[in-house]
Amino acid sequence: MSVRLLIADDQALVRAGFRMILDAEDDLEVVGEATDGLDAVEQAKRLKPDVVLMDIRMPELDGIEATRRLLAAAGEHPVRVLMLTTFDLNEYVYEALRAGASGFLLKDVPPEQLAAGIRVVAQGEALLAPSITRRLISEFAAAAPVRPTPPKGLNELTARELEVFRCVARGLSNAEIAAELIVSETTVKTHVARLLMKLGLRDRVQAVVLAYESGIAVPGKG
Repeated sequence: MSVRLLIADDQALVRAGFRMILDAEDDLEVVGEATDGLDAVEQAKRLKPDVVLMDIRMPELDGIEATRRLLAAAGEHPVRVLMLTTFDLNEYVYEALRAGASGFLLKDVPPEQLAAGIRVVAQGEALLAPSITRRLISEFAAAAPVRPTPPKGLNELTARELEVFRCVARGLSNAEIAAELIVSETTVKTHVARLLMKLGLRDRVQAVVLAYESGIAVPGKG
């Protein structure tokens, strides 16, 4: 099964460049191109892609609001949004994560990393470019209001699931969590899947955001 892709960027050269890279991959299929945020929302409804490559800055509707609308309208067909940015750090990143983006890539990413990143996101994992990772999440989360009440479903987590949740919030991969908790990677995957289900979250990025917003993870610690 190939991964169906929609490219949303207002620059024709950028879209053409991405299409050329992705068309060369056997398991990736570009099913459409959108020139702005509104176009991206409409095309996503019609084409039902698996992953949308979404530029943050676009006319008509920016990538963040487009992501919010697109995910709200996705219904039964799960769609992942991979944000594309020219900036390592910018004020949009945290808002994009809260809107439901599954990850970030810089626009000048090498072709093999672009393809690999899409595959990661298509599988439901989070993707944050190395230069956008843990410190950034902490910095942006520090500015977010802490919820006075714990998130729904938190009391259903086992002690080990809560431990894994905190590790996910620190930006650790399954392999890193497995090494830290001295368990197998398969066990970690099971814990992650269960905690996401109990908390009603789509992916790890949402888990990170929730952990910081609810005070389970404290910015700058861990």
